[in-house]
Order: sequence, then C-alpha cells, then structure tokens
Amino acid sequence: MEKGTNCFPTCHTIFLAWTWLLLLSWCCTGAEITCRSCSSPSPSWPASSSRLRQEQRSPPPPRGLRSWPGGRARGSAGAEPLPGGEPGGRAGPRGAPLRSAGAGGGAPGGRGPAAPRSRRSSEGRSRGVPAAEGQRGGRAQARGPLEEGRAARLRGAEELRLSSTTFALTGDAAHNQAMVHWSGHNSSVILILTKLFDFNLGSVTESSLWRSTDYGTTYEKLNDKVGLKTVLSYLYVSPTNKRKIMLLSDPEIESSILISSDEGATYQKYRLNFYIQSLLFHPKQEEWILAYSLDQKLYSSMDFGRKWQLMHERVTPNRFYWSVAGLDKEPDLVHMEARTADGHTHYLTCRIQECSETKRSGPFSRSIDISSLVVQDEYIFIQVTAGGRANYYVSYRREPFAQIKLPKYSLPKDMHIISTDEDQVFAAVQEWNQNDTYNLYISDTRGVYFTLALENVKSSRGLEGNIIIELYEVAGIKGIFLANRKIDDQIKTFITYNKGRDWRLLQAPDTDLRGDPVVCHLPFCSLHLHLQLSENPYSSGSISSKETIPGLLVATGNIGSELSYTDVGMFISSDGGNSWRQIFEEEYNVWFLDWGGALVALKHTSVPIRHMWVSFDEGRSWSKYSFTSTPLFVDGSLVDPGIETQIMTVFGHFSLRSEWQLVKVDYKSIFNRRCNKDDYQTWHLHNQGEPCVMGERKIYKKRKPGAQCSLGRDYSQTVVSEPCVCGQGDFECDYGYERHSNNQCVPAFWFSPSSLSKECSMGQSYLNSTGYRRIVSNNCTDGLREKYMAKVEKCPGKAPRGLHILTTDGKLVTEQGHNATFIILMEEGDPQRTNIQLDFGDGIAVSYANFSPVEDGIWHVYKSAGIFQVMAYAENSLGSDTAVLFLHVVCPVEHVQLSVPFVAIRNKDVNITAVVWPSQAGTLTYFWWFGNSTKPLITLENSISYVFTVEGMNTVTVQVAAGSTLTQDTKEIAVHEYFQSQLLSFSPNLDYHNPDIPEWRQDIGKVIKRALVTGIPDEQILVAVFPGLPTSAELFILPHKNTTERRKSSEADLEQVRKERFMEHSYHLEMGYLTSPLVDSSTGHSSSAMLMLLSVVFVGLAVFLIYKFKRKPSCLPQLPQTQPEM
Repeated sequence: MEKGTNCFPTCHTIFLAWTWLLLLSWCCTGAEITCRSCSSPSPSWPASSSRLRQEQRSPPPPRGLRSWPGGRARGSAGAEPLPGGEPGGRAGPRGAPLRSAGAGGGAPGGRGPAAPRSRRSSEGRSRGVPAAEGQRGGRAQARGPLEEGRAARLRGAEELRLSSTTFALTGDAAHNQAMVHWSGHNSSVILILTKLFDFNLGSVTESSLWRSTDYGTTYEKLNDKVGLKTVLSYLYVSPTNKRKIMLLSDPEIESSILISSDEGATYQKYRLNFYIQSLLFHPKQEEWILAYSLDQKLYSSMDFGRKWQLMHERVTPNRFYWSVAGLDKEPDLVHMEARTADGHTHYLTCRIQECSETKRSGPFSRSIDISSLVVQDEYIFIQVTAGGRANYYVSYRREPFAQIKLPKYSLPKDMHIISTDEDQVFAAVQEWNQNDTYNLYISDTRGVYFTLALENVKSSRGLEGNIIIELYEVAGIKGIFLANRKIDDQIKTFITYNKGRDWRLLQAPDTDLRGDPVVCHLPFCSLHLHLQLSENPYSSGSISSKETIPGLLVATGNIGSELSYTDVGMFISSDGGNSWRQIFEEEYNVWFLDWGGALVALKHTSVPIRHMWVSFDEGRSWSKYSFTSTPLFVDGSLVDPGIETQIMTVFGHFSLRSEWQLVKVDYKSIFNRRCNKDDYQTWHLHNQGEPCVMGERKIYKKRKPGAQCSLGRDYSQTVVSEPCVCGQGDFECDYGYERHSNNQCVPAFWFSPSSLSKECSMGQSYLNSTGYRRIVSNNCTDGLREKYMAKVEKCPGKAPRGLHILTTDGKLVTEQGHNATFIILMEEGDPQRTNIQLDFGDGIAVSYANFSPVEDGIWHVYKSAGIFQVMAYAENSLGSDTAVLFLHVVCPVEHVQLSVPFVAIRNKDVNITAVVWPSQAGTLTYFWWFGNSTKPLITLENSISYVFTVEGMNTVTVQVAAGSTLTQDTKEIAVHEYFQSQLLSFSPNLDYHNPDIPEWRQDIGKVIKRALVTGIPDEQILVAVFPGLPTSAELFILPHKNTTERRKSSEADLEQVRKERFMEHSYHLEMGYLTSPLVDSSTGHSSSAMLMLLSVVFVGLAVFLIYKFKRKPSCLPQLPQTQPEM
C-alpha cells in the first residue's frame, strides 16, 4: 500500500516528478513537483528513495490484505505493505500485508527526497522516464503534424490564443523540487514551496515559500515571514478549512512546525521534541491531527499542532485511522495497529486524550499479522496467520469480527481491498498458483461471503513498489467497471455494467482519425485501454472520468488483439463505454473544464511547447490555442480543484537552467455566453441498447456537443430514474454456487447448501439460499426477485460434528506460566444448544452451556511443564463429538552443561549427560553432535552412551530445544587406547578458598601439574579438578603418541611412573601454596622436592590472591556441575 496523506477531493497539492514522474505523496500536504527540464545535481535516483519514504531502512512489511487510496478509480494505487488518508476518516496504509487505501499516516510519502531535475533532450525523454513513455514521446513528435493539419482543416489556419500570464520564481533556479497548493472554492490563493534537495547530504539545504492571491498572476516571496534561516520540507493544508496551513522544517536542521490560519499570509513557529514522518487530519474537526514520528510513536493534537500528546509507542507505520462518523460512538476515537508489551501486534482503539493502557480496548482479542489493519467505510479488516495459512476477518458496522469466506479451494497468498463502496467489498486475491495476476472477488453486504467476479486480472508494480491491480471503476455511474485480464499471455480489456456479473470486450471505433473504416471484429480484435490512474496529480493519467460528468471517459489505448504499450493513442466515450472514438494518435493529458463542457489536451512530449488543444464537442473536433509566447519545457500542470473552473496553471522552464515559470491560463474568454435551456439535451444510459442498468433506467441532462457556453458554479445535474423488472442479469451466484453454461447457478463440488445453517439454533429461522443473490445496489423490483430470493426456513436441529481445537497462534507449544488460548470450532451443530467442556489435561476443566462464551477463545495458564492432552467435548440432545490436542508446555532452558569424562578409552562405551537448568523444564529434545559429524543423534533423554573410535581430542556438543528456544554446550574428551590415573586429595584448608567456578579449577589444575610432575612430557599429563567440595582432583598419565604398537610394555611403563611419582609422596595445598613433603620414603628425593615446592610458592600465592579478589557473589543458585576441569 503506498503512503499518502489525509487526502480530500479538492486537494490539489501536487508532486511534479523528475523524469521518473514519481509521486511521493500529495493532497493536503501538497505533492512535490520536480523540475524535469533542469540539470540534475546527481544523474541517478538516490539510493534512499523507496515506496514508503520514511521506512527506507526498515525491511518491507509482510504481505497481506490491502486497499486502494481515495477516488473512484481503482487501478492506480496498490497496497504494499495498507497506509494514507481521505475524507470521512478513511485511512489505511498503502503498502503491506492486508492493505487499504486512505492511509493512517497521511504525510507526503515520508521524509525521503524527491527526484532531482533532469535535462531534456530533443531526442526524446530523459533516461529516467519509463521505456514505454519514452517511445510514446518520440512517436508523438512524429504524428503531431497529422492532427495539427486536421485541426487546421476544421478551424482554419489562424492561431488562436488563450489569455495567460507568466511569473518567474526569481532566485530559485537551483531548486529542484516544488510543492503546490491551490485552495480553490472561491479562493484565489496559491502556495508554492520550492526546495533544493542535496542528494549527497540527503536533506533539503534551501527553500523558498511563495504566495499568490490572484490565482497565480503574481507571487510574493515569504521567506522573511517564516524565518530567513528556516529550511522547509513539507506543506500541509487542513482538509476541512483550507485557510489553515502547516509547514514542516527539515529534520536535519531542526524539528519545528509553522502554522498559519489566514491561508499562509502569516505564520507562528512551534518547536517539537519529535520528528514528524506523516500527518493525518480529522475528517470533521479542523483542529485535530494525528502525527506519526520517525521512531514509530503516535501523537495527537487538538489545537492544530500547537501542543502534542503521546498516544502510543510501537505503532505500525500507516496503520492508524480516525473514527468514522455514524459508526464509531466517539469522534475522537483512533483505530491503530501496535505492538504491545507481549511482543505481538494487536488492533487497539482509544480516544486521543484517554489512551493510557487501562483506557485502551482491543476489539479483536487475539494478535494479528503486522501491517494488516484496514479501517475503511463500514468495514474493518484484519489478517491472522495460523498454521502457515492466512485467515482474513471483517467487522461490518463495528459488529463482532467474522472470518471472511472465500471459495474453499481459494488459497490466497495476497489480498487487496479494492473498494468498499455501496455496502459491498471488492477484493483482489492472488491465488497460490498466480504470479502476475489476481482474481477479483465481490462480497455480500456484510463483507463475509465472497464470490468470484473475474479471473486473472493483470497486476504490476507502481513506481514506489506498490501493487497495481488494473481495475477501474467508472465515476458517476454505479456498476460499471473496466478490467485488464490476462488470457493466453495476452492482456485484453473487459467492461461490466452489473458489478462483475457479466464481462465483455470493448468494441473498437468504426473509423480512425482520417475517417477510414477500422476493420476489427470481436472477439479477435477489440479496443484495449491502459487503466492506471496517474501517480502524479499534475498529470491526468491514462484514464479519467468524473462524478459530475457521467458517461464521459477519456483513456489511452490501442486497437488490436491485445493491449500494447508502444502503439497507443487517445480514445473517448460519451455513452459510458458502449462506443468509442479516437481523438489523438499519441498520448495527451486531457482535463475536463466547466463540468465537462470543454476538454483541454496537452501533449506528452520532451521538447518545449506553446500550444494546447480545446474541444467543445466531447472530442469530435479540436482547436489549437497558444498559451505562451515562448515555448515551455512543461514539468506539470494544475487545474483549479473545482470542476467548474476555467483556470489552469502550467509549471515549467524556458531553458535547461532557467527559473521556475508559472503560466496562468484563463479559459473564460473562450466561453462566449452562459448556457440556456436550448443548450441541453438528454442522454439515456444503456448497455448495448439495453436501457436497464443495475435494475433501473436513468436519464441524464447534459450540454449539447458544440455548445460553446458556460455552465457556471450554479449548474445542477438532473437525473431521472425508474426501477426495472428484475431479470436474470440482476442476480449473481451466491456463495458456494457456480454458473454453468446454461446460465444456472448450481452448488460447487465442495459446497453443501445445508452448511450455511450451521450457526443457526433450533427454534430460530435462517435464510436458505436459492443459489442466487441480487447484485448489491441493484434496484430492480418484481419479476424474478421472488423466485430467486432466499427463503426463510426454521433452523434444523443438528448433532455436533467436526469439532476442532486450535491455539490462537497455531502452535502446539506454550511456555509455563503464560496464557494459552484455545479456540473451539464446530463445523455443524446448534451453537446455542450445545454444551461445551474443555479439559486442559492438568486436572482442570471448564464447562459452558453454549458456544457464545468461547467464541473469543478460552485462556488457561499451565503451572508445570510437560505434554498435556487437551480434550474438547460437545454435546446436545442429538449427539456428541470430541476433539483432542496435545500441547507441549515448556519452561525455557536457561543453561545446559555437559557432564563427560575427561579421558576415555577408545572403542568402549562412554556415558555422557546433559545437565539443564531449571531441572523441571518439561519435555526437551536433545541433539548430540560428535566430532565433525553433520547429522546429530536426537534423543528425548538427557544422557547418551557413545563409543569413540578415533584417538585424540574429540569434541562433543549438545543442543537442547525447549519450545522455540535452543541452548548448547561443548566439551572435549581425550580418547586413548589406555591411560593411568591417580586421585588427588587436599587438606581442608583449601576448601575455604575454593570459589567453585570453572576458571579457578582450570588454574589450580595448572599449578598442580607444574608442582607434581617433572621429567614427563607435558602432553602426557592431564589434571582435572572436580567441581564441588571437598576439593579433589584426578591426574591422568597418557601414553606417548608413538607407543601404540607396544601397548603392553608401554602400559606397564605408565603404571611404574604412577607408582614411583605419586603413590610414595603426599603434599598439602594450603592457603594457596605448597609446603614441604610430609611423607617421602626416599631421602634421595628430598632436596629436589624442596626445590620444586619453593619454585611454586609464588605461583600458588598469586593464584590465590587473584581468585580472592576476583570472586563475586552470585544472585542465582549454582548449577550442578560434574565435569572435571583441567
């Protein structure tokens, strides 16, 4: 979902991108214009730019449900990662796992830089332009003379001129970005913020603020009013009061906002203690604002940003929404997705002044997937992944959440909420076997049961990485959609007049621009259209229609067997898509003026231009007008927010390095009079001659083609409608039913019609489907309505069947002392008359009279570790059913220590034990690794017997798994054919100084080795000091490496050494040093023994002092340790 601001219908702040034409975000903030004709400080796009500008350093959000930003057209904005904002509090992130439009984080796409200016070339678009656009630009230059000649024949050769004025933003030639806001609605104020973005520093280094009070004829520079040293980065406008303006300073310099209440004439500056990433304005209260910070905190203000209050930390980007009027009880309620103290993501609600932990509520009791919350119109959507499969839930009009029902074998890996208009949900679902296409589903009123409307709708990636589903809803007429569908690797455009029940190809125009017949026969040849809305509000986009001009569509497309991205032209329909005419042979931006009474076209081209084209007869003929005396490199254009306007502003440059030029074009002079009743005609909506569309006949009043008169601001469209008799085309197949070739709806192979009554209780009634349901918003009456209407029937009594136990997170492991939440599901039965008993397996059980108390789950805390059999039992008067789940309750292992012998004999069993703490950790899995083996031995016991076959030092590693935690320890064992050992004991005085830690034992072992052993190679002696008290040790005498062949004689030699060196001597280790020998049968050794003892006095004393002061008290109980250490 892409990121946006709190958008609103009349917000015309724009972002004129560099040659990429990248829209960062726009509307209330003013989107950014980037000069495409100027030299760029950097020839390439900065590495920091990304779909969600503020999230550049974060990984992309998980995939999931998504939805589109505001507007009737549905083809231009994707979700990925749901963020943005629009009227009525519709907010939703643009980009991430469950996605929606209208985002919670409504800033201009984040704090990332916009595109730099780029050079133009007479050879075509600069290299930053998409390839297809570059081709179109070159073709437009080649075909231009054909249309200029056509216009000359129609209107004469004289040049017509529009009234215009030009203003240069002097001193801003180096600025490579601009943001524009035109208040509109009886206001003549225009604000422009120009900026110099340094791509090496990654920040704005200069800015200028300009203001016009005469619709752009002249501008005043306001740098002195905001502070000459203040560097501005963004501009916001309140959606409910256009006089209120907010400017943000660049965060690299300072964090502050400037507020104006007089349309930008004066400002007050306020410093902030956080950095704003995005803003979301309240749809009704002009003073209320939500601010999302760079460190993922959500703040609120009730005085238009003068004071801020922290609401919540760890809020998911763009997943916060204002309340919806008429649905939420409190106007200051905020819906948000945030991580709570338990580390999980939850859906939370709270009021902006009462958002403490005790005041928050969780409408959905379980944790949800990150970036999945969507609040849009009457609906709230969330996503929960369990057992590796995504489950989607919906709340209609704030009712309890219900799981969304797709056809049984629809296994979605991605879902986007496209539309929630008219009490119905359009969703695009990518199935498990799809990559670049989505299936289109449509729901019932509650948004629970979805049926397939169209398969394999084309998808693509937007400029900011967002998913684009090529589906377009025609504005002004309900039920009409256009979609690009992939069929046998070809993309074809289809249209529906009944919300997706029936689709057909578009009929190509009868003649081309020259008047020659077009040979194109369905289904082999048809008209195909590009259905993406412009991601840049200064452009009209590839297709456009308006609520105020029903039936009029302008689109880019081609005639042929499939959609082309190179050979394209411009087409128009005046009758809601039934018939089409070609108006240009290359791409143009086309805008509607004066309620559609005039069309204005500006050519897509990479060379400077000075002409526009104007039509008064719905594109049948065009007049060429000059709008400036000097050709202009056009960076973008802006039409007054009011559809009735007759003023347009064009932005550009006269040369590669000139100042920004703002050309104000006034069309008033081309309308010679006000319209009267003779200038109008009626138009009947139809579908290939069928007058009933969506169950009614509609007659519209509109201006006659060619009437060069002005409608004015008081124009009101007249619509006459009457219901039609219900026919077959007014009904679609209900959930679980499929349409067969005979046009009948029959149950799918996986569907049992009686299953829809499973939540029905005996004595109540339910609606038994006939397999059909009337299309939502269809207004037909009588006819087949009675036949196809669902029948009211008494709920049948059913025995419980298909009982299941699940955990909320789908896992079969939980930690001791933590909440384990169980969900009980029943496929069939009477939930209100079925008793439920749940035995947790630890001697505790609960019972419920019906299913109502268990719908949100049953919590239980296990006080001991182990494997528990959890059993559910459901019973009513007609039968019973049981379900069993085995739950592993674990206590996380804090430490593991291997207990192994220090020396082992080759080819003999060695017992190895893993000692864990705490000892009551439950069922553990032990992974034993020996030497360089790549496959472990796995046991459930903490000990193992193993035979070492290789002499030398062998490594043993044990890994202990407890739930999701894994700990390990490693030890070495010396393996030999034979060895001799001698136990050593010490006087009790040493115990007083024994800290019983591994380091002390290792160092004392070295002292003993040096003190007791002389004349023997060092590698043949090992000393192990045992843990615990009293202090004891064992000395090992190992064979020489080369004595394996002489085992018997060598073994006898080792025995002789042991007897001579150790059995006849007794030493005492006291107070850290060795004393003189107490027993020695041989006087010959006395002098050498004395020298040996004196040599280690200082070493022993040093070891004692080190450990005397090094030892620290431990707050934790010491682990049992049995491994002797050297």
